[in-house]
Amino acid sequence: MLLRPLLRRGAAAAAAVSSGGARATALPDPPAALASLLLASRSYAKAKGGGKPASSTSNRGKVRAKDPRGVASADDAAGANFSAGGGGDDIDTEFELPTDPLPPTYDPALDVGPGGRPLFAFTDTFGSFAHRDANVYVDFTLDEWNAVLPEGLPAGMMKEFQETRRCAVMVRKSFLDLRDNFRRIVDPAVTTKLKDTKKQIVLDGPRSCGKSIALAMLVHWARTEGWLVFYVPQGKDWTHGGFFYRNTYSDFFDTPLQAAKILQDFLKYNETRLQQLPCQIFEPIPLGEGAGVGMMKGADTMEMPEGSTLYDLIQTGITHTHASVGVVVRLRKELSLVKDVVVLFAIDQYNSWFTFSDFQEPVTVRSCRSIHAKELTMVNAYRSMLHNDMMVGAFSHSTAVGKLRQELPDVPSGARLMFPRYTLDEAETVCHYYMRQKIIRRENFSEEKWKKIYYLSNGNAAEMRWLAAFV
Repeated sequence: MLLRPLLRRGAAAAAAVSSGGARATALPDPPAALASLLLASRSYAKAKGGGKPASSTSNRGKVRAKDPRGVASADDAAGANFSAGGGGDDIDTEFELPTDPLPPTYDPALDVGPGGRPLFAFTDTFGSFAHRDANVYVDFTLDEWNAVLPEGLPAGMMKEFQETRRCAVMVRKSFLDLRDNFRRIVDPAVTTKLKDTKKQIVLDGPRSCGKSIALAMLVHWARTEGWLVFYVPQGKDWTHGGFFYRNTYSDFFDTPLQAAKILQDFLKYNETRLQQLPCQIFEPIPLGEGAGVGMMKGADTMEMPEGSTLYDLIQTGITHTHASVGVVVRLRKELSLVKDVVVLFAIDQYNSWFTFSDFQEPVTVRSCRSIHAKELTMVNAYRSMLHNDMMVGAFSHSTAVGKLRQELPDVPSGARLMFPRYTLDEAETVCHYYMRQKIIRRENFSEEKWKKIYYLSNGNAAEMRWLAAFV
């Protein structure tokens, strides 16, 4: 953490010297049109015709972008000063407008990775990759990402897209191991290098090592395979914000606002499939307190009619706020009974569903009581991995939960899988990609310099991206 401020002070000093002692001023924010442009992909993955521009390409031209990395956050103000002072003139580079299917200046000769290997793999799915094909980038448009992951993209992934001006992700061997683990469970005939498989996995590892991105890629792959995926990109939203109502029947706390949003998000991608899956449980759904409307008078349960589908069940929870929490809990039970399609539960920020109170003995009297994650109705229904369902959770060390014990309640022993930082080979591919995206100046690129970036950051993805601008 001390490396960044030291480099920033050095960059500011270099900027002051190059400008004759005059203080460099921060660059102004780009217009809204340009800011949105930085989030769009240039659709290189559509280059299946040998890289020739299509005649239907529109919106041709170039835009002069003033240090687009500075748009991401105010933390990079020092980097903007460095660029404005003349020390990083080439950082203000021209880049192609996003066009479909190809920008007019597309040059496949530039897409060369380490050892002359292709830097990009043009494919629509992560299912075709073998381990020998790892360490290449796959490029989708932002619209394509949002279409498959409408619940939302991880913050780290969006940061990468914005700063590189391209919606591409690297296929790592660690991701392929994760994918093959679940693929082999569904199809035991699949041969992998794995000695054994796990139906429940908790991804852990250092901050910014790529856990959330790997989880999003896994969900993308599973959905293209036709699986039904219950994806939660922000597990912390289940425990923070909204209203908390004590359920008089279960003694847990209900969160109807969060429940309604969970149901709406689950419908975004899975609506058609859910209309084909019948409900298998017809016990009355318990009603709780509605968001801002209190308890329902004259009824404490709601019946689901015979012949209802999972889509009908979810619509009931969205329409009736008193039933939203009960529907989310019932949905968990229904998904465990589905046999017509493969079901996967994928939870990011999974550690936000645990607190240190999970390891404490029960306390009968509390003078100052706070709500813990384990006391929330929906969290109790979903966080357990002590079942036969396929489930993967990813820890997020950017949350305020902190580190938890190795052995977690409701998690099988040995479920935790340590996700690694970049290896040396992966770091080399990343730096070639950053050079392609003009974060690293081509004339300054060398093996010595990219290795310095790798060793200074210890393979941390976010730090490598930040340091690349100083090459």
